[in-house]
Amino acid sequence: QVQLEESGGGLVQAGDSLRVSCVASGRTFSSYAMGWFRQAPGKEREFLASISSGGGVTYYGDSVKGRFTISRDNAKNMVYLQMSSLKFEDTAVYYCAARNGPAATMGRNYKYWGQGTQVTVSS
Repeated sequence: QVQLEESGGGLVQAGDSLRVSCVASGRTFSSYAMGWFRQAPGKEREFLASISSGGGVTYYGDSVKGRFTISRDNAKNMVYLQMSSLKFEDTAVYYCAARNGPAATMGRNYKYWGQGTQVTVSS
């Protein structure tokens, strides 16, 4: 079992950069693929990025490709989402998720979820 906790959200201005982090409990973090998702009020959950257990494979959602970068540090049980050129429409609660398998792009494939961290981008 994996417990996840996000941090690093906050209020930023359009055009700024921000990094959100996710720390995982447990000794088997390196065996889990990780993903980042977000959900804005009144909208469906959106896939942002995912990374394989070893970090060699990454996927990105179309809306963030080229602006967001996912990375992980298995020694620290951490996964990161570096966000740049933030836009007002990036405002949402950001969630990290874990699955015991290949990196995936659909939320239903992830078993473990954090509580989320709010990112607000002012225009």
